[in-house]
Amino acid sequence: MELAVLKHNGEETGRKVTLSEEIFGVEPNDHAIYLDVKQFLANQRQGTHKSKERNEIAGSTKKIKKQKGTGGARAGSIKSPVFRGGGRIFGPRPRSYSFKLNKKLKQVARKSALTYKVRENSLMILENVSFDAPKTKDYIAFLNGLSLTDKKTLLVLPEENKNVYLSSRNLPKAKVVSVNEVNTYELLNADNLMLCEGSVSMLETLLLK
Repeated sequence: MELAVLKHNGEETGRKVTLSEEIFGVEPNDHAIYLDVKQFLANQRQGTHKSKERNEIAGSTKKIKKQKGTGGARAGSIKSPVFRGGGRIFGPRPRSYSFKLNKKLKQVARKSALTYKVRENSLMILENVSFDAPKTKDYIAFLNGLSLTDKKTLLVLPEENKNVYLSSRNLPKAKVVSVNEVNTYELLNADNLMLCEGSVSMLETLLLK
């Protein structure tokens, strides 16, 4: 499978890049995608939720009324969860939501996501991108040249480029990552995936380990 390499204004350079069928032409595994996205979103959770249980409430421990003879239910403490202002029964406690996934399964998920992008014609190969200084207007002009201004985009660079990253950071629909940071969620969340010419071979090396 071959794709033309585009200039930053959307015109073809005359060069073509061959995409590996083992990465961009696999049979997508939807369940692997589900698990990988679920793990990504779970890892975003802080898990700092907490409510006070009856042993943590400030209040008297004096017995409210005598045990028998009142005609009502027994009551020992004002901190009991059945009273207003009492503790919470089985309330949330701080915890981690993360869980383990096998490396091979995560690779299958990323390959499946890349295959979907190719099938949807949402993948483009660009000349390597670099800016002299971090300027948001330069990145907007770059997106305008590719007619992607109102689209959610993901740009994959061969290596970290601070100027490009900072130029895109203030745009809510634009995301820039290096090859090592590519994940299934962001691949699928983007309407258009832009791979730099130099990042294709690096991505194939990463996913064929």
